[in-house]
Amino acid sequence: MKNVFEIKHPIIQHKLTQLRSKETRTCDFRKLCDEIGVFLGYEALKDIKMLDKGIETPITFTSGKMIEEENITFVVILRAGLGMLNGILEVIPSAKVGHIGLYRDENTLEIVEYFSKLPSGIENTKVMLLDPMIATGGSIIDSINILKAKGVKDINVLSLISSPEGLNKITTKFDDINIYTAAIDDKLNEKGYIVPGLGDAGDRIFGTH
Repeated sequence: MKNVFEIKHPIIQHKLTQLRSKETRTCDFRKLCDEIGVFLGYEALKDIKMLDKGIETPITFTSGKMIEEENITFVVILRAGLGMLNGILEVIPSAKVGHIGLYRDENTLEIVEYFSKLPSGIENTKVMLLDPMIATGGSIIDSINILKAKGVKDINVLSLISSPEGLNKITTKFDDINIYTAAIDDKLNEKGYIVPGLGDAGDRIFGTH
């Protein structure tokens, strides 16, 4: 699929296997989400614009490269997206952070936005949308629409695992969004769960399963 990047680094695959296991404890699950999120962030930011900066080493003056961390915004889809935030913020601590909260109305089945707090000037930044799983793709699509309504043009999705159905739905609707995922799984089952998947990411991150 166009603009979908499945990152198959051996270390990511090793950690993803640990993440999937039902025997993995909550504390370890959280740590693995953070760690895999960092790897996905590295990949998503590999082409980010860099600036020259003169510095002095203990030996001599030289020129190095730096990124403008303030021009990066991580937007978390609540609640599960919080599980990917801490690790990547340790690498890019000056990045901005936004939050989007959505739920599906049980009667109408429509997505309802219950919370949205985005940094001012977000439209001028490179946005990384964080959600551990792309299942049906609905939450991602609605979040992208919220960001586009704010004028955001550079949107990238970081997700630990994804279903082919969800990815196809997103890429059919948007041709200007890059998606970085650690795995494209087999399918969605009749209940909308990713197979083989990892269960409910939010429940496993917060110990509510």
